Amino acid sequence: MLGSTHGTFTTDPRRAHVVACGELPPNAVHGRAATADDLDVSGRPLYAGVPDLDRFFRPASVAVVGASDAEGRPNTGITRQLIAWAERVGARLHPVHPTRQSVFGIPCFPSVADLPEQVDLAVLLVGDPLPVIEQLAEEKVRFAVAFASGFAETGEEGAAAQERLAVAVQRSGLRLLGPNTNLNAFEKFREDLEGPAIALITQSGHQGRPVFTMQELGVRLSHWAPTGNEADLETSDFISYFAERPEVGAIACYVEGLKDGRAFLLAADRAARRGVPVVAVKVGRTETGARMAASHTGKLTGADTVVDAAMRQFGVIRVDGLDELQDTSALLARARPPRADGVAVYSISGGTGAHFSDLATEAGLRLPTLSDAKQTELHQWIPDYLNVANPVDNGGHPVGDWRGRKIIDAILDDPEVGVLICPITGPFPPMSDKLAQDLVDAAEQTDKLVCVVWGSPVGTEDAYRETLLGSSRVATFRTFANCITAVRAYLDHHRFTTGYRSPFDEAPRTPSPSFRKAQALMRPGQQLSEHAAKQLLRAYGIRVPREQLVTSAAAAVRAAGLVGYPVVMKASGAQLAHKTELGLVKIGLTSASQVRDAYRELTDIARYEGVTLDGILVCQMVERGVEMVVGVTHDSLFGPTVTVGLGGVLVEVLRDAAVRVPPFGEDQAKAMLSELRGRALLDGVRGAAPADIDALVEVVLRVQRMALELGDDLAELDINPLMVLPRGQGAVALDAFAVCR
Repeated sequence: MLGSTHGTFTTDPRRAHVVACGELPPNAVHGRAATADDLDVSGRPLYAGVPDLDRFFRPASVAVVGASDAEGRPNTGITRQLIAWAERVGARLHPVHPTRQSVFGIPCFPSVADLPEQVDLAVLLVGDPLPVIEQLAEEKVRFAVAFASGFAETGEEGAAAQERLAVAVQRSGLRLLGPNTNLNAFEKFREDLEGPAIALITQSGHQGRPVFTMQELGVRLSHWAPTGNEADLETSDFISYFAERPEVGAIACYVEGLKDGRAFLLAADRAARRGVPVVAVKVGRTETGARMAASHTGKLTGADTVVDAAMRQFGVIRVDGLDELQDTSALLARARPPRADGVAVYSISGGTGAHFSDLATEAGLRLPTLSDAKQTELHQWIPDYLNVANPVDNGGHPVGDWRGRKIIDAILDDPEVGVLICPITGPFPPMSDKLAQDLVDAAEQTDKLVCVVWGSPVGTEDAYRETLLGSSRVATFRTFANCITAVRAYLDHHRFTTGYRSPFDEAPRTPSPSFRKAQALMRPGQQLSEHAAKQLLRAYGIRVPREQLVTSAAAAVRAAGLVGYPVVMKASGAQLAHKTELGLVKIGLTSASQVRDAYRELTDIARYEGVTLDGILVCQMVERGVEMVVGVTHDSLFGPTVTVGLGGVLVEVLRDAAVRVPPFGEDQAKAMLSELRGRALLDGVRGAAPADIDALVEVVLRVQRMALELGDDLAELDINPLMVLPRGQGAVALDAFAVCR
């Protein structure tokens, strides 16, 4: 049913209503109205709606409810700032106060109903915005901002008050920013700066201040959305909106908590489709919610692990600090797409070049060795005894004359070089002044990225303040680390978005035949036995060993003959998660007598432990291969997640796993394997044959299909071990564990 809760995804009732009626707001899906066909197999939306926020940031008219001009009152300062902002954006401002005739000489109205015109935006300077919401709805106000605090940030009582506010807003039809927000949306932005801009989204206003002040360094900002407690408008809404703005070159986010994981991924997907980079600092931890910890998969996927994987999966660049946020977003906003992914390091000191090159290589940047011909060319201007292979060391003196520019141009002319980085560890005029100017001049003549690290702690030098910061083509940093982080993000972003294919476009819309088979096997609220869990896998075409479930020693012997010796015997019961620890697994049985003895021993242990069995499994023994784990768990934000990692005993020791949020395609499944520290085991080590990676990827994709289709019914799935056989021989699920919701 549309508008209901699907697993852990709660649909916005307003959006659910319009979907149920067969439409979404204009531009919801690539500029058109969306229909119910734009839902995935679980009824979740596949595309991000784009709220029309033009009238929020550039309203024609504004009402300030609670306006004041009384000195010493907090509302007075806010009113004064809003009047100045309204003048800048060309909006008509109407103060609203029940006892004032005018505010700062502007006619004041006793209530919203008395306003002389319909307003686009109402700014609420009242302690309790709830009573005002219905008045705004009656007057068809489109947007409101609530500064009031004392809501979800204060505890349970405040959270309940915020929920009441959110419900009132949803019924009203207006869109609300806040509560517990601030004036950042109404800051004064410099209008003399050109080029692509950064759009800023913060849940804490002060944390966006470093990015905002980058305007003083010549970096353009276009918007600031301080989302506060996100009772209605959230980070995802602003990402979707900013991704469509032609002036926005990058979106910088400071996120303390995500309101809706699905909405965030849809917004990130929209930005990726448009090629707009999203850079985010994400702090805190999501609530993992109640989950059974019996499976290995559940132990492997912590909440922040899922957030990190989801961001990476949809191209969101996660950074750790505000300094990285400002430097990375500034570079991504302003730099042209790379012509090549090679990085050349150029310095006047061999030590500086070697140090930077070590750090860059360790971070994954590619520093190609320059060709012999290019090195010969560079040695026209650089002494022969200096290294010019990359890093390029000029020894210092060529910087001070005509040779300096020749060297820079020659490096940039190399087809393998897409980025030139020049670390200047300290000022040494006049050579540093000449070097900075040559780099700026060269940057103006090339479509390749030129970066400078100005290492002086002072930062008042003309070469830095005037020459480097005065250039919109040179990316200037103060630390090696921030430069490397930003350049890596720049290259990764363009790799990711070049030919980007949205996983939502390929997500299944209708259930598969496997789904109908699997539904009959589900037992709501129960844990499935290994035998039942393997039937679930079979329904989705995942290979399991030849096996039979038996309830007598004689039947076990007959089953062993049919399965083929040697065999494995295991107790099978709905309450068994870890059979090995209880001694309920016997391997390598080669005769009828061993099978009979094993049957008696397994049933005796089960009786002693008080475990109810549905029988004993007699299984084909599969020995050769790499043991992996593949599973499904539920995250409180993102819903079903798929995990793959090293399995068997290694899962407990190494905890080496990768996570993705469905839907995802084959490329992401392969990328999961590349993230594993033990990836080399799949390629074959110590003479072992390479594993059947294609079969492993196919299992991951089939498990993903299970997660999508059974998301409301499957709480947890654990295949461990999944034995990945040598190349061309497939993969076999030797054990399985499942819990139904």
